[in-house]
Amino acid sequence: MAKVKITQIKSRSGATKRQIANLASLGIHRIHQSVEVELNPVSKGMIEKVQHLVTVEEVK
Repeated sequence: MAKVKITQIKSRSGATKRQIANLASLGIHRIHQSVEVELNPVSKGMIEKVQHLVTVEEVK
């Protein structure tokens, strides 16, 4: 599987509880924090739910 770098670019205030939980599950706790995760169906689904709050870059 490929790895992706996820960076939170917008505040989570105003986000739903589900979106906040998805950010926490991805390992993101504050703005401008970046994490690298394996891109699998579970993480891809979580990223899609918070795509307006994060940027996603492929790691080679």
